[in-house]
Amino acid sequence: MATISFENRVAIVTGAGGGIGRTHALEIARRGGKVVVNDLGGDVGGRGGSGIMAERVVEEIRAAGGTAIANGDSVASSEGAGSLVAAALDAFGRIDVLINNAGIMRNAYLEDISDQDWDDVIATHLTGSFKVTRAVWPHMKAQRYGRIVFTASSAGLFGTPILANYAAAKAGVAGLMNVAAIEGEAHGILCNGIMPNAEGRMADRMMADLGADASSGSVELPPEIGNSMDPGFNAPLAIFLASEACTSTHALYSQCLGRVARVFVGVTTGWQGQRQTPASVEEIAEHWAEIGDTSRGFTTPSTPHHELALVLSQGNAA
Repeated sequence: MATISFENRVAIVTGAGGGIGRTHALEIARRGGKVVVNDLGGDVGGRGGSGIMAERVVEEIRAAGGTAIANGDSVASSEGAGSLVAAALDAFGRIDVLINNAGIMRNAYLEDISDQDWDDVIATHLTGSFKVTRAVWPHMKAQRYGRIVFTASSAGLFGTPILANYAAAKAGVAGLMNVAAIEGEAHGILCNGIMPNAEGRMADRMMADLGADASSGSVELPPEIGNSMDPGFNAPLAIFLASEACTSTHALYSQCLGRVARVFVGVTTGWQGQRQTPASVEEIAEHWAEIGDTSRGFTTPSTPHHELALVLSQGNAA
């Protein structure tokens, strides 16, 4: 098995001052990559800020013989994203990898979410992923090489209580990845998404807000999962997707308790109505079970045009 290396590669990892992002940064550096460790340094809700978190990770990398710089720019603003990219170029001269990992969490039931908490969560996860991706894009396009890893979540794809703002942002990140992958492929820019799972500040905050006891500082988990909620379990998938060895693009992958699996949107065979006149409401009701039936198989369209072609290939209604 060939060793995957990041020699002569430069990576930006956002939100890399702790948790999952820190493990991404450490592993890329361990494999020879130069890393820009970006973190605003605030609390789990994104409040406050300090360069200490990013600087500590840089110290770890340098102590192990690696190369890294710290950056405290906000990914949520165009100015911050531009400054982050400029720092990478000034220090290392190129950008090969972007891992969009920065995020915050402000939890409440849907009717209790304030406009500010909605806007700030969307700004960090979704707008931040867009703005940093947009900032690195022309540089990756010019060199005809890039790997971008977007961080989505099972909360966004599957749903969970009290996380409407977080879930909407993460589902949006998956949509952003889909378009970036399509636009980037011709330029050698491959884009994929991950859905990580880990114990840490965000998991503790969510469990506390749901009413679980997080007074010990960690989420109580059943013993049979072993160490598989450690943040480091998420690094191998992300680092592979960020590497030259990866040829995947336009895909979403879940890491859950040590299992790695592809996640996709499927469309049932459904019910085919006529193509000259719309179905009646009563016909929809009559065929409702057929419309939702997964037992007859499904398709996984890669674009809206692909879905049109798939439906046409099914033929007309009897």
